[in-house]
Amino acid sequence: MSGPRFSMLPGVLAESGSSRRTTRDWIVDASMLAVGAFVGLVALGGTEHYRTEQQVNLDFVVGVLCFIPLWWRRRRPWLVFLLLTPVGAFSAMAAGPGLIALFNLALRGTRRQIVISVILSCLIGIVYSVVFDDPELPMVIDLAFAVLFPLVVVPWGLFTRAQRDLLLTAHERAEKAEAEQRAHVEAARETERRRIAGEMHDVLAHRLSLLSVHAGALEFRPDATPEEIEQAAGVIRQTATDALRDLRHVIGVLRTGDGVTAPPQPTVDAIPALIEESRAAGMHVRSRVEASGGEVMVGRTAYRIVQEGLTNARKHAPAAAVEVTVGPSDSSLVVEVVSRKSALAPPAAPGGSGLIGLTERVELAGGSLECGPNPRGDFVLRAVLPWT
Repeated sequence: MSGPRFSMLPGVLAESGSSRRTTRDWIVDASMLAVGAFVGLVALGGTEHYRTEQQVNLDFVVGVLCFIPLWWRRRRPWLVFLLLTPVGAFSAMAAGPGLIALFNLALRGTRRQIVISVILSCLIGIVYSVVFDDPELPMVIDLAFAVLFPLVVVPWGLFTRAQRDLLLTAHERAEKAEAEQRAHVEAARETERRRIAGEMHDVLAHRLSLLSVHAGALEFRPDATPEEIEQAAGVIRQTATDALRDLRHVIGVLRTGDGVTAPPQPTVDAIPALIEESRAAGMHVRSRVEASGGEVMVGRTAYRIVQEGLTNARKHAPAAAVEVTVGPSDSSLVVEVVSRKSALAPPAAPGGSGLIGLTERVELAGGSLECGPNPRGDFVLRAVLPWT
């Protein structure tokens, strides 16, 4: 993440797993440096009136050097605290960096480290009160301040830690929500791809197989009469026109979300015309269609079942006889396409992606699909759909 929106987040939140400092981190560093310097100078100034100039200068230098380890306070809070706190017993200027190290440990340390740090800070404060005993103030006041500072700094650090944890939790939830949204979008895209593939296969496979049959007839009948050639060419032209029309319908369906009205889709009422097309292509098809109308989705699924069954028979067993049965049974619609086994032609073999997509269509319509050879060796494609 980058940009103004994330520059005010801690680096660990702005870029997960990164130690890169953000603008906020630099502001916090500068603020901590200023607070530490102020506390250290105040503590040092309070000892000037009863110490020599050399002692004050040495104290100042030691205290300034104690600011250097604070650069690593985020990575090594416990180590930085152990380095700086003992120095505070003998350097007034080091009191500033020591309090920052204590606050940082409360912000990032473990529970045991925090408890130990409070005890050590109080002990170091007592030693400081003895070493820098102000003759103008009672010892009790110095000891009170030595204990008071850790008891104020540590709760402040714990409160800040709780706020950071809340921010981190909210950040993780936001990232999880974004990941779920991306997964949802990808799933929607995959569903749309499958729908496109299914529509393309259902619409074009039937028409193109018809074209293949008629073109193959012209190729293997060089002795055909001009009338036969003219008739076959007419069928090819009509089939190609129908394929283009169906392709436009598919594109219209896929573009419906852009405000384009989807054209009417074929249903049960269009099955007889579909069968006649196959007969015109030379297939031996017997049919019994005893249903009409019905719910659009179920009718469209029934049409696709018959279309897929005829297409597979034409592709895998063009000489086989095919029986198509469409009719109601109780509260169901039974759609059956049987490719008869004969001595001259084997039964149609199962299709590939067409039957997979067909199974999804049938399940979506609330029905069931079975396909495979029956005891006589015929290949049967049978679906049971809800029907009212």
